[in-house]
Amino acid sequence: MIYPWHEQAWRQLAEHWRSRPNAWLIAGRENTGKTAFARHLAQALLCESPDSRHQACGHCPSCHLFAQGGHPDFYELAPEAAEGETAARKLQQIKIDAVRDVVDKLYLSAVRGGLRVILIHPAESMNTQAANALLKVLEEPPQDVVFLLVCHARDKLLPTVKSRCRQLLLPAPDYAQALAFLQAQGVDNAAAKLAFHSGAPLFETDEFSDGLRAGLLDLLAQPRLLAILDYAAEFDKHKQPLAAGIDWLQKWLLDVGLAQQNMPPLYYPDYADAGRQVAGRTRPDKLFRLMDTLNKLAPYGRHTLNVRMQMESLLIDYLAFWQNK
Repeated sequence: MIYPWHEQAWRQLAEHWRSRPNAWLIAGRENTGKTAFARHLAQALLCESPDSRHQACGHCPSCHLFAQGGHPDFYELAPEAAEGETAARKLQQIKIDAVRDVVDKLYLSAVRGGLRVILIHPAESMNTQAANALLKVLEEPPQDVVFLLVCHARDKLLPTVKSRCRQLLLPAPDYAQALAFLQAQGVDNAAAKLAFHSGAPLFETDEFSDGLRAGLLDLLAQPRLLAILDYAAEFDKHKQPLAAGIDWLQKWLLDVGLAQQNMPPLYYPDYADAGRQVAGRTRPDKLFRLMDTLNKLAPYGRHTLNVRMQMESLLIDYLAFWQNK
């Protein structure tokens, strides 16, 4: 399927169908439908009876196989799903063995006799070895093979990989479109959740994480040492990745920084009053110092750190900031 905010991009792509490349880099904001767009494109490329607008017919054998997840000429690479209670804390990657396994199959004949399509998402999750293995086949691609790379953060992708793809930037929906979509899906408190997710409406709903985040926001509004220690223990008990805590705190500090400049919040509109109160008692230079600490720790958000100790340290640093020390 294609979401309404991507229909114009599809029409433009269809107008230049005959000049399509052998590799697309489909980029844009996370949780806005890029992977769905890429799957729609993959089905159209594999369809045996596409219509005049290059849409898949939905009825041919290839379309049936694609819908059932069993098309023999369609390959999909995504980070391996970790198992166990600490899965959320593991750094998810596409590894070289997975890339090599697919590449080896590309030099065989297509089972259905048409194109072969490889979807990789998110492309920036390939580790260096996997990206270099892909680069070799992008430089000399087999005949009748199309690569679809979906990317949330182009800056994290090897420049040499990007240079061998035609880039397609997909727009995010505007606020009204995104809010209407969430309300149509029956999402509770849609406006607040949309703000937290930066206007990207296709996020996964997790009521438990929402509750844990709300607890953190209440704590940030009125931090206390014992409450900080209790919260860090609760956060660690439920095996939340440090990346989540860093993200929640970064967004809070950005809202506080906006409040220091008499501007409305971006991420936590329901906590606008609390943010203004914190802004009124703190200083921008110390806010920037704390943000710098978070930015330096962010790359390790899914590594094997002592999450409880790190959360305690961050929140104690925040308490000192709140106390204007």
